[in-house]
Amino acid sequence: MRRKTSRQMEPASRRKKPARRKTPKRRPAKNPATIRPAVPPPPGHGKRGESGYLAYLLRQAQAATRLTMERALGELGVTPPQFVVLTMLKAYPGLSGADLARVALLTPQTVGVIIRNLERDGAIRKAPHPVHGRVLQWSLTRRGATLLGKCRRRAMAVERRLGASLTPRAATTIRRWLARIALELGDAS
Repeated sequence: MRRKTSRQMEPASRRKKPARRKTPKRRPAKNPATIRPAVPPPPGHGKRGESGYLAYLLRQAQAATRLTMERALGELGVTPPQFVVLTMLKAYPGLSGADLARVALLTPQTVGVIIRNLERDGAIRKAPHPVHGRVLQWSLTRRGATLLGKCRRRAMAVERRLGASLTPRAATTIRRWLARIALELGDAS
């Protein structure tokens, strides 16, 4: 016969009953028709306006600008990244694909695709680097320069919209501020 534990020896009336887990009361489900989702304010109001975070406001402005540029350039069959590559090649002819990626703020893979498409369309041409034969240098063709001219006219229309409410002094201040952000926070390459 087994020995009884001290707990088993206590009379049943003195033993503590094991605690029961209480099941939480179920709240009645809300009717989905009565739930009102939060409606964010439009750009320019609340946290999407002057009381918003600078980083968010910069992103919001960049997204609006990019969409406007996509629409303006799309009629010419050019994307904003292609426009940036054409612009950089006009400003700095002879850049390699890696250099283009750095100055255009694009990945090397993206620039590779852009270069193939622009070369296929006859907008740019390649030449081997005079010292480093494996490195290819890219430059605009006459066709590319013409295409860039058309793109620039559309981009300048967007620029005019961006600066319409700015004084020349305010525009200069904003340009300096944005350039300083890129220098101080970004990779200044």
